[in-house]
Amino acid sequence: MNRREILGSLMAVTTTGLASSSAASAVSLAQGVQAAATNQLQSGPPGSRGLGSGARNLITDVPGLKVGQSQSEDVQTGVTVIIPDHAAVAACDVRGGGPATRETDALSPENLVQKVDAIVFAGGSVYGMAAADGVASWMGARNRGFALAAKPGVPPSPIVPTACLYDLANGGNKSWGENPPYRELGLEALKSVSTEFKLGTAGAGFGAMSGGLKGGTGSASVLASQGYQVGALVAVNSMGSAVTPGGRQFWAAPAEMNGEFGGLGSAKLTAPPENYGRAMRMRPSPRTNTTLACIATDIALSRVEAQRIAIMAQDGMARALRPIHAPYDGDVVFVLSTAQREAPVGVSRAFLTAQIGALAADVLARAIARAIFEATALPGSKIPAWRDLPGSG
Repeated sequence: MNRREILGSLMAVTTTGLASSSAASAVSLAQGVQAAATNQLQSGPPGSRGLGSGARNLITDVPGLKVGQSQSEDVQTGVTVIIPDHAAVAACDVRGGGPATRETDALSPENLVQKVDAIVFAGGSVYGMAAADGVASWMGARNRGFALAAKPGVPPSPIVPTACLYDLANGGNKSWGENPPYRELGLEALKSVSTEFKLGTAGAGFGAMSGGLKGGTGSASVLASQGYQVGALVAVNSMGSAVTPGGRQFWAAPAEMNGEFGGLGSAKLTAPPENYGRAMRMRPSPRTNTTLACIATDIALSRVEAQRIAIMAQDGMARALRPIHAPYDGDVVFVLSTAQREAPVGVSRAFLTAQIGALAADVLARAIARAIFEATALPGSKIPAWRDLPGSG
């Protein structure tokens, strides 16, 4: 019985005799029917109750998705590549005031291309966008990409939206002259494409900093009550802090699952005005910073639905980092649909989009905290990792 049928039955009962009952009984029955209808929408088919995080607690819990990473210890930078098994519907929402991006305009709903072949995150600011050159050439050689004219001898055009973070001032060897390493790092990342990948000081987050602490790469996932998956991958190089001023607790603590970033709880989370901890006192003027995120789900989405989910997911950054979306940040959220699963029966598209968007914000907040929790300090760096803070064990 769907919600409309349930409410129709309630109306019939009301017509035949409920009017003679007490007002309190009528309210109680109505509340019970509403709860049953809500539970039906949330629970899905029998046996599909949500189980918390996915098996790996990584974005690759979403079927049809793999990740590859590479890094240079000498340059103190890296690349992360997110590859769907097949071209995937994608969207992008940019909130930072200083983004370094490539091919994001191609994702606008009024434009020709609606699907992507890969998404690339890289360090290196504008130099890092060359990582997409390596990925695009690799894909083109394998006949992956958009083909306006599918003819022998005419290579396809791989669609590889890219976003970069600023790690040029982190102390690594940036004396590359006319040969930045990012094209090669993009190709190297493809060699490690898998459903398993490292968090913390790895990939695009290898050289990242976050609020006066070591930043990094994070990921998390959630299994929704209807059986679909939502995952997040993030490279955190934020000016804002993921932890409380002078403390070790994560702002994302209310969303934590299974102690995935220390299990410190949220009982003492406080935010005194103008007290941002290490985030605002580590340097006289903020340098360029960026948090790069990708949300993925196996539910088949339209391009417009993916866009709304990207907008909603940005709230995950605000829940996990303080402050966020500053003029010098390049914060961006991508959304991918691998379309491995159709929408649950009986749930409206708008309601489903809202559900996925809400899950996306929470899973992104968790991924950000995991990036900081798993990071290790760079050799010789004066910037500590979270695990180096007093009391972190």
